[in-house]
Parts: sequence; C-alpha cells; structure tokens
Amino acid sequence: MEQEQPPERPLVDDERLDNLLAMGENEFQAAFGEAVEKTLDLDTWHTGEDLAAMYQALEQEVANAVVQEGRIRERIRSDLFPLAFRHPQAPKDCAGNYQVDVHMLERIHRGLLFNGNVEACDGTSMVHDSLPVTIAQIGVSLVSYHGDQGTYVHRLYRRDLRVGGSDPVEEAMKLLEKRKQRDSTDASSTRDKLSDFTQRGIMAYAERAVLLEKSQARWRMGHGHPVPYELLTGGGLTINGDMPLLRYSINMWRKLLLEHKRWVFVTSAPADRLLLTLGDALYPLEFALVATPLQSMRDITRGNLPSGKGLKEEAQKFVEELGPQIVIGLYRASAQAPVRLFYAHREFACEAALIAMADSVLQEHRGFPMLIDLADAVCRATFGGETFRSMVQQAYAGAGEPFRYLGERETRN
Repeated sequence: MEQEQPPERPLVDDERLDNLLAMGENEFQAAFGEAVEKTLDLDTWHTGEDLAAMYQALEQEVANAVVQEGRIRERIRSDLFPLAFRHPQAPKDCAGNYQVDVHMLERIHRGLLFNGNVEACDGTSMVHDSLPVTIAQIGVSLVSYHGDQGTYVHRLYRRDLRVGGSDPVEEAMKLLEKRKQRDSTDASSTRDKLSDFTQRGIMAYAERAVLLEKSQARWRMGHGHPVPYELLTGGGLTINGDMPLLRYSINMWRKLLLEHKRWVFVTSAPADRLLLTLGDALYPLEFALVATPLQSMRDITRGNLPSGKGLKEEAQKFVEELGPQIVIGLYRASAQAPVRLFYAHREFACEAALIAMADSVLQEHRGFPMLIDLADAVCRATFGGETFRSMVQQAYAGAGEPFRYLGERETRN
C-alpha cells in the first residue's frame, strides 16, 4: 500500500476557492440552466405523449454532466487534494491518498473476511399506527461470512391511555384529550415527529450496542455514521431533565469506538458534496483519509443539547476526546462503482479502509460492503414489512376486528 504524497505547492487561498464555488447572482438559473419563470410556465412542459423528446434531453444532460466531471477530475487531484490533506481538520499523521494492490485485498479476504473475523450489523424499523395502539418494531441482525450471528427485536406499544378507571365517562374524556394532541393515523405526523426521531435513535443505538456486546469478531462493521445525529442529540428524549439515550450512548461509544478501536462504518448517502467531489477523483482501488468529524460534532452538541444536570458539558468533553480519534475516509472499489465514505479509528484507519474495500470489490457494480447488504437482507427477511404487517393483521383478527382499525394503505391491493 503506497501513500501518494501531495505535491509541494501553495494552498488554494479562500478567495480562489470562493470563486471556484460561486454560482452567480441567479443561483436557480445557474444550477438548472433555465429561469424559474420558465419552469413555472406550463406551456414549456412536455405532454405525457412526448416521451421521445424527454428521453433525448435526459440522455444529453447526463452525458454532458459525466463529461464535465471527467474533465475536472485531474484538476481536483492536483489542486484540491493538497488543500484537503493539509487542512486543519485533516487527521494528523495519516492524511493522504493510498493505492491498494490486489494481493493485499486477497490477504484481507482470506485472513479476515471469509474466516469470520469481521461481523456486520444493520437494523430496520417498522411502525403500525392505528386508533387503539401504535406499534413500533425495531429489529437488528448481526452477520459474518460464517452465517447469521444473531437477530434481535424489540417492540414498543404506544397507547394513548393505559389506566382503566371505574368511571367510563371519565376514562373516555381522558382518552379524547390525549388523542387531540396527535395527528392522523394514516399520514405523516407533525406533532409526533419527536417520537419518530426517538425511534430512529433507539435503532441506531441498538445497532452499535449489538456490535459491542453481541459480536465476538475481531473487526466490527456498521452502517452509517458511528456517532449519528439522532444519538448525539439524545434522540429528542428528555425525561426530568435527563437524556438517557445520550448517557447510554456515551458509555457504549467509549467501549466500542475508543477501547475496541477495530471498527469501520460505511455510509450509504453522505451529505457532504465537497467530500464526494474529492472522492470522485479517486482511481479504482484507491482510498484517501481526509478529515475528522470533530467540528461537526462540536456544532451538534453546542446547539442541540439543553443545559442542566451537567450532561451537555459531559457530552462536549467527550466529543473533544472522541472526535480527533475518528478519521473520515473515501474509497473507490472499482471503476464502475461510486465513491464510498467510511469512518474508522485513526490507529486502524488504513486497515479499516482495506477491509471495507475488500468486501466492496465483491460487488463490482455497487462498490459497497457485501456484509452490510447481507445484514440488511437478513434483517428485512426476519423483521420486514410483509412479516410485520401479517403479524399485526393476525392479531387484530384474533381480537375480532380484522379490518376496523387498519389504514387505507394497509388494505389496498
């Protein structure tokens, strides 16, 4: 594995970078190639029958975009790579881009992946929302190439009223008051967004806790950010001024991310387009270590945690300890695959990149770790939508009401 050192040249100054990224006065027209007035004029729209012209325009736009990306790729390598690797937020001592040879990937296959020394975890969540009860199911699976290492599930049952009083009128009034605060059972909720956010936070915690407590493999592989927003903000769950999800997460992160250290997380849809632009300039079987998430973690804890009981201060102190130890990297597994973004501990960042890349070359068209896809497939097969809906419908049928409380979408053919 050979590290490519950035050439000795002056850094790109802020003014030059601003000029490169500027879109002009009319950002809409600069981005889409037409005035917003034209977009809103229905006379410029195509009819549904004019599909041939639409296909031709689509092909031309995609071809032009691909040509433009190819034209600037070498410029990014020569001008922006040095800027990224010397940036103050770049990981110390290991920033740079690295070329990997096939022999090294073969060693990873034989020595780690195919003998079960890497285990991956992924989760899924399902919700059934009806008038009597809301059921949230969170399932997590742990897999290796030796097979299924375990599946875990937890269900939360939300009822608007759980007390049974002797006065039925009083009980009905309390129930109506509770339900007045909630939205439709058959639509995306606005007032219930907090509980949706909490549910995602619990699933994110469960995935990482399973990697810590249930996995016995030397290397652990996860999906997404190791310190996701949902957990770093406590999942929006505050009880008497305390945020239990955040407290549990800090304890879990310390053991998994700082003490175990041999882990890698790969994301599906990173939001940072600057990082994706840098990664798009990577050659096949090449990876780059470019940054740490310290500043973004600082911003989250500074603006999203309530003061009191010392939890905000504890979280901020932990971020200063953890943030510099996490490295953000990029890799490309094949010429056909898109760039992938990953996170690893700084002491094992190169090894983590090799493991992620070795698992990703097994899917040349996707360039994404097959173990994560396997964990997802096991999770969906065990806890997926069809299985979950069938269980719920069977429970209602057993209660003597097979259709009364099912939403329109649940009974649609």
